[in-house]
Amino acid sequence: MKLTAESDVRSHYLLETEEVDYSHPLIMEKAEDLYLQSANEVDFVRRTYSFVRDHISHSWDIQSSRVTCKASEALLYKEGICYAKSNLLSALLRYKGIPTGFCYQRLTLGDTPDTGYCIHALNAVYIQAMDRWVRLDARGNKAGVDAQFSMDSKKLAFPVREYYEEIDYPVIYVNPCPETIAVLKEQTDCLNMCLNHLPTHLKGAATFEAQ
Repeated sequence: MKLTAESDVRSHYLLETEEVDYSHPLIMEKAEDLYLQSANEVDFVRRTYSFVRDHISHSWDIQSSRVTCKASEALLYKEGICYAKSNLLSALLRYKGIPTGFCYQRLTLGDTPDTGYCIHALNAVYIQAMDRWVRLDARGNKAGVDAQFSMDSKKLAFPVREYYEEIDYPVIYVNPCPETIAVLKEQTDCLNMCLNHLPTHLKGAATFEAQ
């Protein structure tokens, strides 16, 4: 699949937002720690991705009712669903100057369409050394889910099954799509949110406008 950047200006993918709050001391400290351990740009991206994937629990996997949204919240509580974890990965990488955007898939909530659908969030990272965008899914691995750091974007958490009307959206968004953030702000019980309130389509993905 050919990815399409929402903005041709890579610096837009370095912006700080309310959710991608990389000036927070926790974000800065963790990003610096990961950076100091890294040999180069690619190693830093790999280490940061692995940290968010493996050390920030997916709230549903641990059956937690806590809802996190901002990158700093996901880092503080060490948990979040894919929307919060993608905010965290973006914040850690953007803080060190690595352009990072947001990508989405429409997936069945369970294994089959009768369970309903949900929007799943992941990231796209611009690797300067390769002059290309690479998609990474830091959702967190479990039985049946084996996302890996891959330069060809083929090791994502979920394969899209078009025969079930699942969708792999090709756009790399500058900011998180509004409906994904809205549900995190509106809901107070993560388990109920995951079962009943996750968005099913990208309806509010407004075109990015530079300030």
